[in-house]
Amino acid sequence: MDRPVRKAVVLGAGVMGSQIAAHLANVGIPSFLLDIVPTALTPQEEQRGLTLEHAAVRNRLAQRGKQGALQARPAPFYIADAAALVTPGNLDDHLTKLSEADWVIEAVTEKLEIKRSLYQTIAPHLNDTAVLSSNTSGLSITALSDTLPDTLQHRFLGTHFFNPPRYVKLLELIPGPQTDPDVVQRMTRVCRDALGKGVVLAKDTPNFIANRLGVYGILSCLRLLQTDGYAISDVDAITGSALGRPSSATFRTADLVGLDTLMHVVANGLASLPNDPIQDVAPDPAFVPAMVEKGWLGNKTGQGFYKQVQTETGREFHEIDPQTLEYRPQQRLQAASLQQARQIDDVKKRIAALVFADDRAGQFAWQALSATLSYAAQIVPEVTDDLVNVDNAMRWGFNWELGPFETWDALGVAHVANKMEAEGRSLPPLVQAVLQQSDQPMFYRYDHGARQVFDLGQNRHVPEAPAPRTLRFAPLKASAQVIRSNPGASVIDLGDGVACLEFHSKMNVIGGDTVAMMQVAVDEVERNFAGLVIGNEAENFSAGANLALILLEIQNEEWDLVDQMVRAFQDVNQALTYLSKPVVAAAAGMTLAGGCEICLAADRIQAAAETYMGLVEVGVGLIPAGGGCKALLQRYGETLPADVPMEFFPLVQRVFETIGLAKVSTSAAEARQMGFLRPRDRISVYRDGLLHDAKQTVLEMTAHGYTPPQPSMLRVVGRSGYGNFLAGLYNMETARQISSYDRQIGRKLAYVLSGGDVPDGSRVSEQHLLDLEREAFLSLCGEPKTQERMLHMLQRGRALRN
Repeated sequence: MDRPVRKAVVLGAGVMGSQIAAHLANVGIPSFLLDIVPTALTPQEEQRGLTLEHAAVRNRLAQRGKQGALQARPAPFYIADAAALVTPGNLDDHLTKLSEADWVIEAVTEKLEIKRSLYQTIAPHLNDTAVLSSNTSGLSITALSDTLPDTLQHRFLGTHFFNPPRYVKLLELIPGPQTDPDVVQRMTRVCRDALGKGVVLAKDTPNFIANRLGVYGILSCLRLLQTDGYAISDVDAITGSALGRPSSATFRTADLVGLDTLMHVVANGLASLPNDPIQDVAPDPAFVPAMVEKGWLGNKTGQGFYKQVQTETGREFHEIDPQTLEYRPQQRLQAASLQQARQIDDVKKRIAALVFADDRAGQFAWQALSATLSYAAQIVPEVTDDLVNVDNAMRWGFNWELGPFETWDALGVAHVANKMEAEGRSLPPLVQAVLQQSDQPMFYRYDHGARQVFDLGQNRHVPEAPAPRTLRFAPLKASAQVIRSNPGASVIDLGDGVACLEFHSKMNVIGGDTVAMMQVAVDEVERNFAGLVIGNEAENFSAGANLALILLEIQNEEWDLVDQMVRAFQDVNQALTYLSKPVVAAAAGMTLAGGCEICLAADRIQAAAETYMGLVEVGVGLIPAGGGCKALLQRYGETLPADVPMEFFPLVQRVFETIGLAKVSTSAAEARQMGFLRPRDRISVYRDGLLHDAKQTVLEMTAHGYTPPQPSMLRVVGRSGYGNFLAGLYNMETARQISSYDRQIGRKLAYVLSGGDVPDGSRVSEQHLLDLEREAFLSLCGEPKTQERMLHMLQRGRALRN
């Protein structure tokens, strides 16, 4: 049985070390964060009369690292309270704490001799079962382990967290030559199940997998930029979302990472890979080292490839001119292929449309992407034996929509190979081996929905190893487990008597087809299943209602139809709440507005750790009308002891502020603090296991004899509470904290949450509150300023304050 990690020590309180400690705290693992003892006082310490012997001075660097993590944005901690699990210390006074740790993570500066010297200091203090790992981005694990005692070499390995550790899924795990296989398996499970990481097993080669390939791609872009006369912004326009990459593309990503960090990885590759193709692209361009020398390191220094400048029209980003090292307004690349690609949702078709275009954007895309695809095939099996590891590394570490081998397949392996050969380029042995497999060669193929991957060692396709604790829709759909489906949603048989309602519209927005399928799910589960999971495999659970559809009906003055739509959504959410079988919502990512209301209607929520929940309708001039006001009021009311008289208005006021200020949780832990999650709801740190966990929750609830809830009467604050809200709104408008229209929306929301025109302390039915929600929603729909807000959100993607 695996030993859990109960305590950890993180060595090095820089950005990475402090944020690794923060993420350990997120999942309940306490740690000591240790750094060196300062050799001089700061002016502030001198003013306070401190000496070098004071604990505040000796622990300063670690305390500064913890404080930096608390202030960093995006936040490394799920909630600020988690910081209590990080204890700052130093490497002189607190070495004894190492004996308590199950896992010691070294995250000091990326220099071999500094790390090796530290290991000699700490080795005598580690207990006999502790695992020691290095958070190195590319140094040799073999060289790092050479000076360790033999017994500790068996428990030493690389654990390369990507920055920021909380948010970037990838963790490369690199065994050393003496690492015990059981330690590798144990740490794989710890990093995956406890920390929620996507673990990729890499060989001990320079820069491992993701940095090796990612840096090669960046350098290829830099070379093409100079040789073919492209601008920085040209390259980013081509290599962003159009190519299935993050919108930060190439150079904005480099600015985020830091040019010093980038050049460190480049230098390590150049020194360690003398015969590698990286030598052909890395020596030039020289302007990047010149930028590093000037201290232009990217976002952390205020300028890198881009710099924000003040102009006559306001602040805007300028780009660097590689020739002059001066900043200039961004170029706007005009290319038909880019315009076309932006209109294509399917990532495979989008990349193909760009890469095979003949214009200037297409030519760059082909040269840059084909070089990266070829290099990816060249470094297998050097960096890893498994193609899946390479694809996962780039999707999880660099946020590519498709890994390199998935991209080969999307473009057509034979087509890409023929084009490369026509240009006089040789094909890597891996590609040659795949081309010999069939008339339609592919790195991946599917058998009844199960993916098979080409194995170079066996020279054939083999079943892909299933990820543990995961549940995938593709095999179920391939084996005819879809019960009903329409463009917005499907009902799928997950097996073991559990059904799943899957949303699959764009951003999983909720329209009439979604609501219809929700009703199908209710009916099917009532008749034929033990319970229901509501969830999907998309990044976001749901962005809320189909705003464009609602606005269209409003503009057509189809008021009866709008009323019908709201009633139907309310009714099906109520049906989910009182279904005789357990309903578990698997929330993840954006879970907003109507998506949040669906989760609130479920008996349980199984939330991914990165769940951003909120009832945000006021941002478009509306209020929640699918039962969200009622459900959140209900949840807050549950926190009051039934037999103890207590003032209820402060709790209702919190509900009002949560909805009225469109608050969105920054994590599932914060969603619990905000009342969206009940104490009985659970959080899955391992995102890939979310649907599996939700299904298991349904089965557990069934096994323990599920009893559905009964409709209840809700206590409300009535007329006096409504009066308090009106006074507060008046004061806020007078202080110019809100606009007059914000105040109008606030009055509607206050009326609903107060229970309408009833005495203080009244108890009203759920239907009474639902009717108030719907009436307020419909009246706001008729307001021109609400319609302006809706249109602005659809056109600009952000709220309008009018």
